[in-house]
Amino acid sequence: MLIGAHVSTSGGLPKAVERGVETESTAIQIFNQSPRMWRPTKYTDDDFAAFRDAMADSTVDAVVIHAIYLINPGSFDPEISEKGLGALTHALRVGDGIGAAGVVLHPGPVMKGQEYEPTAKNIVAMCQAALAESSECKLLLENAAGANAVGGKFEHLADLIEQLGGDPRVGVCIDSCHSHAAGYDVRSIEAVTETFDELDRIVGLDKVGALHLNDSRDEFGSHRDRHDNLGDGFIGADGIAAFLSDPRLQDVPTLLEVPGHAKDGPSAADVKLAFELREKGLKARAAK
Repeated sequence: MLIGAHVSTSGGLPKAVERGVETESTAIQIFNQSPRMWRPTKYTDDDFAAFRDAMADSTVDAVVIHAIYLINPGSFDPEISEKGLGALTHALRVGDGIGAAGVVLHPGPVMKGQEYEPTAKNIVAMCQAALAESSECKLLLENAAGANAVGGKFEHLADLIEQLGGDPRVGVCIDSCHSHAAGYDVRSIEAVTETFDELDRIVGLDKVGALHLNDSRDEFGSHRDRHDNLGDGFIGADGIAAFLSDPRLQDVPTLLEVPGHAKDGPSAADVKLAFELREKGLKARAAK
């Protein structure tokens, strides 16, 4: 299994690979630009080539891009929609350039006074437009924690994929904390198996292009998206081990988005713990 940290691109794209190696990651996640600013980072073909060369010479085998937080694909504000489309298109084009496994996108909330169906149509329209302006990189819609968020139910993800015409470039990213908060149990091997069975029935496990690995600071079904370090939250070490050990998703890049014990993001110790918990989960499954 490819497991690793979300790392910074400060200093240039190849620096992200260096940081991945430093954390002993076999997969990394990056932002293609500042996550809280609309201004895109202007990368060149030389930047992309340098990143690919750095990857080829490293132990990092996969990279995933996380689209910036400012994007709200379901927005009814024309200015926000225009800026969001530009940012999403840029992320997918960077993904094309560096050979990313996908760009993860939060579908966003159903805003007050709005309903799911028109919000979903806005999301689909933005995704279609961005995909049309890029070539290869996949778009991965992330499941959500909130009760009013698109993606809070697996059925939402299936609906968006269907409205996008079953485009093979469209998949999903499943977050352990978001699943737990939304009421999809991942706290034991039995629970994970049942949850992934449901995901397979509704969306299809073949659509899962990435996993986000986080414990949860809040109880099951809280609808609160607050990440915790592995084993320190309400999912717990056994739950994280179970989440990592389902044999059907062993080839999927798995990215840590934990706060870190020094509050500076995932460290080499966090990545090491994830690998250890995966082994624990595999042994527990084998014993059943």
